This record gives sequence, C-alpha cells and structure tokens, in this order.
Amino acid sequence: MNKEKHLLLKALDREEVSRPPVWMMRQAGRYLPEYMVLRRKYDFFTRVETPELAAEITLQPIDILKPDAAILFSDILVIPKAMGMDVQLVEKKGPVLPQPIRDIAAIDQLNLNEAADRLQHVYDAVKLTKSELNGRVPLIGFAGAPWTILCYMIEGQGSKTFSKAKSFCFTHPEWAKLLLQKITDVSIEYLQRKVAAGAEVIQVFDSWSGILSHDDFERFAKPYLVQISDALSEVVPVILFPKGSWYAYSELGQLSCSAIGIDWTVRPKLARQLIGPEKTLQGNFDPSKLLMPREEIVKATKQMIQNFGIQGYIANLGHGITPEVPVDHARAFIDTVKQFGQA
Repeated sequence: MNKEKHLLLKALDREEVSRPPVWMMRQAGRYLPEYMVLRRKYDFFTRVETPELAAEITLQPIDILKPDAAILFSDILVIPKAMGMDVQLVEKKGPVLPQPIRDIAAIDQLNLNEAADRLQHVYDAVKLTKSELNGRVPLIGFAGAPWTILCYMIEGQGSKTFSKAKSFCFTHPEWAKLLLQKITDVSIEYLQRKVAAGAEVIQVFDSWSGILSHDDFERFAKPYLVQISDALSEVVPVILFPKGSWYAYSELGQLSCSAIGIDWTVRPKLARQLIGPEKTLQGNFDPSKLLMPREEIVKATKQMIQNFGIQGYIANLGHGITPEVPVDHARAFIDTVKQFGQA
C-alpha cells in the first residue's frame, strides 16, 4: 500500500490540496525554550557541526508545533567556512568574518577543492534527521544564494546596506563574477550532496537581493539562482526566496524552480500576476505580526490564505521567525493554517 504523498510535495507539484501546507522559516531555533537549553550548553558552530545536535534542533518544532515540513538546522555561512574563510558568530553582533575578501588575491586563495567534502557533518545531520522523522514530514535542505553569501564574504559582517560588498561589485565586476561563480559551484555540489543524503526539497535564501536594483539583480544575483535552480530542479522541488526583489518576479516565474518565496511587502494578487500561474507561491506573513494577540494572528492568517488561495500555495512567514515570538503565538499561526477550511 503506497503512503500518501506529503502535502508540501503536492503543493510544490501544483496538485490539488484541501488546505495549504505550512512551515516557518527559522522554525528550528531561538524562539523555542528547548533550543535555548542547547544554546546555553554549546556554541553556535558546535550545534551546527554536530549531527546529533543539528538533528535534535531540527526535530524540536516538529514535535512541539507539528508543521508540515522540517528544515534542517544549519547556517548559510557554512559555505564560506568550507571554502577556507574564518567564520564566527559573535553574541549580540551576529556573523563575523575577520578576514573579508578585499582583492583578487583573496578570491584566488579560496579553497574550492573538496569544499563540499568538508561539509560531511551536514549530510550526516540530514541522514540522522530523516531517520528520526520516519516519514512524518518532508525534510527541506537549504543554502544561501551566491549574492547573499558574497555580501558576507566581502562585508565581513552583517549590514543593512552592505555598502562595501556593493562597492566591490560595482568597481570590480569581473572579480565579483568570479567569486559568485566559485560560490555557485560549491553550493550546487553541496545541495546535490544534501539531496543524496535525503533532503526532499531545497530552498535558496537570497536574503539580501532586495538591496540591488533590477539591473544589478540581473548581473549579480539572477544568473547564479538560475544555475542552482537548473542543477537541482531535475531531482527535487526548488524554492527560491529572493527577499525584496519583487521587480524580478516576472523573470523568476520563467525559471525551472517549483516555488517562489514572497515577503510581506508584496500583495499576493500582484505576486501571482507577476510570477504567473505555473509556480507555487510561499509566504508572506510578517513575523512581527506573531506578536499580536492570538485572536488577531488567527484572523490575519485566515485573510492571508484567502488572499493567496489554497491551490499552489505554501503558508509561511515573509522572513524568519524572531526570538521574542511566544511559542503559543507560533502555534496559533500553524494551527490556523492546518484547520483552514474545516467545518
């Protein structure tokens, strides 16, 4: 007897569903008290690089909130780390790369040979998590998009503007394209290895593509999203999340990916008009709205689903859940989606 296909996979394949699937970006982590216990015991990269810990953290929201998908606990900056850069997570500051890229020599020094091999701990975490999930929900693997990874590699830390990274690209576009291609090549192999280990869906986070103009998105972001999408879409559904790049939705709708993630600044009707009917849409609840009273969360979540429509849609946030969100409020969001349409 065949097991029924998971709701998330049906939505990604544009099959008819009775309700949208639901999960939350950053659902494995900092808003959960159970996660904070592990955070006090182990530093960030110990949590990421220890398969047993990464699997435990991935499973926490599945056991507590019961969304329709798990997303592996990891970090987008494992890629520059695998390429030989020092990457640190500094408390109350975020990611820091003490020796950022400033010239072609630094790009040439990146170690691409067997870079994907140095991420074996991630593949082990995928296998372990898949075993523990035991078919309850599908497992999503992810990576940062090359543009977003480049931003951190050049800026050396988080930023609202990434002005150093943008200046580097504008003054040395050939160097930038060389770096972007190196990141892309490693990312493709990394994601392929994740799929081989058991990831059933891939999401690519271009968290900072929205700081680019349309023309610069065409130069520094889109070509590399296309390469990743084309390389992975033949074997698994791919979700692209180019946050803030609504201006490129029409072109993104022509890509080989299965779904496009939408942030909260774009109305669902406009997103659908621009992207077209062939892609599944994902999003776009503002994470800050999870701080509203529970009855308001329920009301706003129902309205969001009505605006998107049930078919070809995955309910999610417009970006990652924030640390201060009460667990009960996150549960209200997920439960509202799961109960949508029931009598």
